Amino acid sequence: MRRLKLRLPLLLLALASAPARAEGTPSIVAPEGEHFTLTPVEGGFMRLDKRSGAVSFCTAKEGVSVCRLGADERAALEAEIERLRAENARLKTAAAPPSTLPREEDFERALSFTERFLRRIMRLFREESSSDGKL
Repeated sequence: MRRLKLRLPLLLLALASAPARAEGTPSIVAPEGEHFTLTPVEGGFMRLDKRSGAVSFCTAKEGVSVCRLGADERAALEAEIERLRAENARLKTAAAPPSTLPREEDFERALSFTERFLRRIMRLFREESSSDGKL
C-alpha cells in the first residue's frame, strides 16, 4: 500500500507533464491478460506495471527500448536487495554445520571400550596358549 502511495504521485506528475498533443493520444492499454500499460509522454513513454504498480520511463534509442525505474522505486529496490543480503548472511551462519569432532567424553568412552576389548582378547590368547602349548 505504501509503495502505491509513492508511485501514484510520480505517475500523475508524469502524465500531467505530457505535451498537449499527447493528451489527445490515448494510452496504449494492454489487453486484460497483459502485464504493462504504456502512455506517451514528452521524450518517450511511461510504462505502468499493472501487477505491481511500478512506473518506469522508457525511451527508444537506436531501435532498442530502454526503461528506467522511478527514483522511489530504485530506492525501494535497493532497500529490498540489502534486506535480502542481510537475511541471506543470517541464514548462512544459522545453517553452518555443527562440529563433527567427538566430544572429549565420547572419545574417552570409546577408548575405554577398545582397551577393555583388547585386554580381554589378549587374556583369551594367553589362556589358550598356556593350556595346550600352541597358539
